[in-house]
Amino acid sequence: MGIRAGDYHTFRSLLRDKFRGEVLDSRADRAVYATDSSNYRIPPKVIACPKDQDDLRVLLQVARECRVPVTARGAGTSCAGNAIGPGVVIDYSRHLNRIIKIDPEKRYAIVEPGVVQAQLQQAAAPYGLRFGPDPSTSSRCTIGGMIGNNACGPHATAYGRTSDNVLELQLIDGLGREIIAGQTPQDLAETPQDTPAPEKQIQQIPGLKSLVAANLATIRTEFGRFGRQVSGYSLEHLLPENGSALAPFLSGTEGTLGVITQATVRLVPLPKAPVLVALGFPDMIAAAAAVPQILPSKPLAVEGMDARLVEVVRQHKGPGAVPDLPQGSGWLLCEVGGEGLDEDATLQRARELAAASGASGEAVMIYPPGADAAAIWRIRADGAGLGGRTPQGDQAWPGWEDAAVPPENLAAYLQDFQTLLEKFGLDGLLYGHFGDGCVHVRLNMPLGSAAGLGKSRDFLFAAAQLVGKYGGSISGEHGDGRARSQLLPKMYSSQAVDLFAQVKALFDPENLMNPGVLTGPAGPDGVEENVRRAQARVLNAHPEGFAFSEDGGSLTDAFHRCTGVGKCRADNRGAGGFMCPSFQASGREQDATRARARILQEATNGGLIHNLSDPEIWQVLDLCLACKACSADCPAGVDMAKWRSETLFRRYRGRPRPLSHYALGWLPRWLRLMAKVPGVARLANMATKIRPLTQVALKLLHLDTTRTLPRFATRSLERQYPNRLFWPKKTEISPWGQDYSNKPAVVADKKIAVKAGKRTRQAALSTSKSVVIWADSFSRGLDQRGVKAAIKLLSEAGWQVFLAPPDTCCGLTWITTGQLKGARHHLEKLLERLAPPAANGFPIVGIEPSCTAVLRDDFLELLPSDPRALMVSEATFTLAEFINAYCPDLPLPDLSGVSVVAQPHCHHYSVMGWEADRTLIKKTGANLVELQGCCGMAGNFGMEADHRPMSLAVAEHALLPALKDNPEAIFLADGFSCRTQAETLAGRHGIHLAELLTNSDPCTKE
Repeated sequence: MGIRAGDYHTFRSLLRDKFRGEVLDSRADRAVYATDSSNYRIPPKVIACPKDQDDLRVLLQVARECRVPVTARGAGTSCAGNAIGPGVVIDYSRHLNRIIKIDPEKRYAIVEPGVVQAQLQQAAAPYGLRFGPDPSTSSRCTIGGMIGNNACGPHATAYGRTSDNVLELQLIDGLGREIIAGQTPQDLAETPQDTPAPEKQIQQIPGLKSLVAANLATIRTEFGRFGRQVSGYSLEHLLPENGSALAPFLSGTEGTLGVITQATVRLVPLPKAPVLVALGFPDMIAAAAAVPQILPSKPLAVEGMDARLVEVVRQHKGPGAVPDLPQGSGWLLCEVGGEGLDEDATLQRARELAAASGASGEAVMIYPPGADAAAIWRIRADGAGLGGRTPQGDQAWPGWEDAAVPPENLAAYLQDFQTLLEKFGLDGLLYGHFGDGCVHVRLNMPLGSAAGLGKSRDFLFAAAQLVGKYGGSISGEHGDGRARSQLLPKMYSSQAVDLFAQVKALFDPENLMNPGVLTGPAGPDGVEENVRRAQARVLNAHPEGFAFSEDGGSLTDAFHRCTGVGKCRADNRGAGGFMCPSFQASGREQDATRARARILQEATNGGLIHNLSDPEIWQVLDLCLACKACSADCPAGVDMAKWRSETLFRRYRGRPRPLSHYALGWLPRWLRLMAKVPGVARLANMATKIRPLTQVALKLLHLDTTRTLPRFATRSLERQYPNRLFWPKKTEISPWGQDYSNKPAVVADKKIAVKAGKRTRQAALSTSKSVVIWADSFSRGLDQRGVKAAIKLLSEAGWQVFLAPPDTCCGLTWITTGQLKGARHHLEKLLERLAPPAANGFPIVGIEPSCTAVLRDDFLELLPSDPRALMVSEATFTLAEFINAYCPDLPLPDLSGVSVVAQPHCHHYSVMGWEADRTLIKKTGANLVELQGCCGMAGNFGMEADHRPMSLAVAEHALLPALKDNPEAIFLADGFSCRTQAETLAGRHGIHLAELLTNSDPCTKE
C-alpha cells in the first residue's frame, strides 16, 4: 500500500531515519514559522533545516514520496507571503549558508541559498567587488530569497535586478529533476564552464520549448516591457531571441517551480567614492516628475523619500538622527559614482546631476562619503519598519507596498494613486526606488474585521487596475505571493495567466512547490484568505500591568506592531545597534525578536498557542534577555522586554513562581533587610567565601552554580553621608507654592505636571545648585563605588548634593520577573519621595542605568494616570546627561593615551541613549573602544542556570573579545550586571563613569 498524500506521520518517521538536520514540529516552532513579513498566517506542519545540499536532496525526496507541500524560506523577509506554507518549510538560513567560492578575476561567486546578502558583500569587498542588487533588508535577506523574488533594491538602477546577475542556478524541481540553468549570452566571461548550452538548458524540461513556441505572440507583447516587471513568470527570457535562458526565467518564480541548491552570481566593482545628492521638491509627485531628467546622468541609485517618513525618524530617535536635508517635503536621494572615478570626478558628476534635475539653491545638498550620507541611507533602509505606522499612529500594512510603473509614468501614477487612497480613506508614507519607477508604501488597511477585509480587497483590485493603466507591474521586486497573485488578471491577459499554469505543470505537476502562490490547478490563494490580523481576538491591558498607552491599551495591537521586517536577524553592530543579542549568539529564528512577537501574536488568536499562559510560549520567550534593544533598534517600535514582563505577569498572577523570582526578583528587599540588621552583611560576605555552601544555595534557587555571589555593602550610605540626607522642603520655585515637607506631592492636572517637568531643567540653573543623587538598591547594597564617586564629583563642582532616601526602589527586578503589582507598589513609594524635589526644581541623577531607564520609560506605563510620574521622569538624568547639560565647564581628567573599553548598558543605550557619555569621555582625550551589543548578563538572566549557555555566547559576541584585545585598557561599565559579567568571565575589574571622572591618576596608559 502506498503512502497517503500528506501523511505527516510517515514523513516525520522517514526524516528521522534519513535526515541529518533539525526537524521542528512543536506548536511553538510552527507558530514562529507561520508567517513571514507579510499579512498572512499559514502554520506549517514541519520545519526542516538541512545540514547541506545532500541533506536537502534527502528532504525533497521524502517530501515527494509523502506528497508533502514544500516552501523554501531564507530569512523570512517576504512582504507577500511567499515564504510560508502548509507543509514543510525549509529554513535555508540555518546551515545552507556557505560561500563556496569567490573568483575575483572572473568576478563571480558561488553560494548556497542561505547566504545573507551582507555576508557576500563583506566577503567580496576585499577584492573591490560587490553583488549589485541590494534590497533594504540586505543586512539579513538571503541570496536564495532574493532569487526567489527577483529582488532589486536601490542600486538596481545601475546593476539590474537579481535575475540580471544570476549566472547559474542549480535547483531541484517538483519531479526531483536536478536542473542546471544558465544566463545568456553563453559566452559571458563570468559564466562557469559546466553550464549547459542554451538550447540544451530548455530541453531539461520536456515540453517547455514547444510551449514557448506556441505562445510567442503573447510572450513578446505582454512580458519584458520595462525593467521592474517582476509579477508573474518572466517568460520573455525563454524567447529564442533572448537565448532561451533558464536562470533569469527561474529568478522570481517564488519557489513554485523548484528549490535552489546553489547559485553562481555576478560581482561588480565597488564604486571608489560614491557621493549622495539630495534634491528637495514640494511633494513626492514633483520628485517623481524629475526622475526622467535625472536618469541620463547614469546615477547608481535614485530613491524617493517622503518628509513624513523623516519626521517619524525624528520622533523615534530624536532630531540628531536626521542630518540636514534640502528644503522640501519630498526628496530624491541620488547616488553618483563609478569604477575608476575619484572623489573630485564624482563630485563633479553629482553637480551635473543636480543641474539636470531642475532643483537648485537650498533644494540641493551634496554629501561626500561619511556619517551624514550613511545616516540618510539608514533612514531609507528602515523604511519598511518606519512606514509601519501612519502619521496618525494607525498600523500600516504591506500588501500594496511594491507596485512599479515605467519611470516616465511615475508622476502621473502617483497623482492618481493619491486620489485612489483618498477615495478609500487610506494613508501611508511613500518611499521607493523612483529611478526604476518602484513605489513602496504601507497602508492603514482595516485588516482586523471581515468588513475591513472586504474594503481592503476592493482597494487592491482597484489599485491593480490603476497600475495596469500605466503599463506597470503589481510587484516591482517583492514578488506576488499570497498578497498579489490573485490580482495578476488585472495585469495580464487570460492567455498569459493560463500560460503560467501550463508552465507550472511542466515543472511541478503535483503542485507541491509552494502551492497557493502565483498559479496552480485551483489558482492562487485569495488576497483576503489567511490574513493574520483578522484572526486575532481582543486582548486589552490589565489594570495592574503595563498600560500599552501607545497602542490604545490593546495588547493585540501592540503585538502586531511586528510586521516581520527582520532587522532583529541582522548584525546591527556596524550601525551602532544592539538588537538582537540572542539571535546573534545562536542564529536560530526562535531566538530573534520577531519570533517572540510571532508567538505572542499566535496567543491572541488562540490557534497553535492558546493564551498568554500557554507554556509553549516559553520555548521562545525564555531566552529573551529583556535588554530592550529592540525598543530602540526595531523600526516597528517593538519592546520585547515589556511584552515579556507582561506575559510573565499574566502567567504567574495568583500562582507560585520559580524560586529565582523570589531570590532575584526580590533582591532589593533582601538587601534592605540586610542593611537593617547589624552584622548580617558581614556574615553573608563570609558565607560567600565558602564555595560549597554558595554552590548549594545557588543550586537550590535554580541559579548558575559556576557564578559567585557578589559582596554586600557593610555600611549604609546614610551612615557614611549623614549630611547628605534629603528631606523635602518648600522652595520659592515650587510650581504650585505647596508645602511638601509633610505630605507627598499630589498633582491633579497632568498639564501642570508636564509644565513642572519641563521647568525642572530651567529651575536647576536659576536657583542654588542643588541636585539629588538617586542611589538605587544595587548602588546601595552591592557596589557603592559609583554613588560615592558621583557625590564627590558633583560636590567638588560646587553642587549641593542630596541623597535620596533608602526606600526609593524603582522595582526593576520586580518588572523583569513580571511581578508588576509589586513594581507598581515600589514606584508609588518612590513617587512620594522623589516627586517633591522634582516639583521644586531639583534634578535627579541616577547611578545604575537600568534603574534610571525605569524612571524614563516603564514608570510612565505602570503609573500612567499619575501625573507625578511624568514630572519625575522629566527630572531624571544620567550622570553624563547632567554634566553635559548643567556642568559644561566641569574640570575633567586628562586621559590622553589611556584606553577605555566601554560597555554601554543595554537599557542605557535603548532608553536614554549613550551619546552624552560618548561626548563626555571623548572630551577627556581617552582612546574610546565602545562596544555594541549586550554583555550577556542582563540582570537576573545570566544568573539563572538554564541561561548560562546563552549568557556566555552573548558575552563572546562583543564583550570578551574586546577585553581580550585590550588587556591594558580601563573597563568602563555603569551597569552593575555588566561589571559582574566581565569580572566573572574575564577577571576584569570594571568602574563607573563617576569613578573614571574622579580618577586623577588613571591606572593604565597606552
